[in-house]
Amino acid sequence: MPDKPDKRSRNDHNALSVFTDLCHETREALGAMQQLVRFPAGQAITREGEEINFVGIVASGILRMQKTLTDGRHPIVGLLVEGDIFGQVFDGATEVAIEAATDTEVYAFPRGRFETLMRRSPELDRAVLLNILNELDRTRDWMVILSNAKIVNRVAGFLLIMCTRFVGVEHLVQARRDGIEVNIPMSRLDQAHLLGTRPESISRALHALAEAGDIIINTPNRILILDTGALAERVGEEDLCSITNLKNLLANKELLS
Repeated sequence: MPDKPDKRSRNDHNALSVFTDLCHETREALGAMQQLVRFPAGQAITREGEEINFVGIVASGILRMQKTLTDGRHPIVGLLVEGDIFGQVFDGATEVAIEAATDTEVYAFPRGRFETLMRRSPELDRAVLLNILNELDRTRDWMVILSNAKIVNRVAGFLLIMCTRFVGVEHLVQARRDGIEVNIPMSRLDQAHLLGTRPESISRALHALAEAGDIIINTPNRILILDTGALAERVGEEDLCSITNLKNLLANKELLS
């Protein structure tokens, strides 16, 4: 278990909301072993190549996953948000570094005890597998966005993915009468690392989208999306068809209400 950040025991089942099909016995076992661990923004949870001794579920905040390239760059390759599971179950060292992008709370389960429970609980094993498959789907979504050569189009796709990725997090995505308000929980530098560009390019792209009437910049990180369809056109309709969550968002804005 992590030993540097502040932590306290929890006997409730708040962390178990991501496991909807577990039997009572399995839920009780998970509830008995979980701990709530706090990580301040910027703190490393695990470094690339290290073994992580717990399985985590994000309770609040944002974690970023980073990969070291041969040229020394450390691009962000993914984000973990509320309800996401992380940790190398039945495996060795992690292939990415995980760091708190914001102040974050994580429910942590001792890896050994979690793995033992998985061996005797097929429904828990299935839940973890589904989480892994969901993460792969999200990775493919990011690849679609990053394949766009124009930075303004990558930013448009990023805003749309924010809507789908954080749709259940009320303080980050909210439906308004005139659009969808997104509170980006990342610094400009993190956004640039995620989208493969520079912070100033992110700012220019947002202003270009605002000048086109697609968005309103209320604050640097609080964006009101006025026209999701226009953003989708920038990503490319053919590319958009491969992202089910974005299609659902455009077809059914009531998901956000």
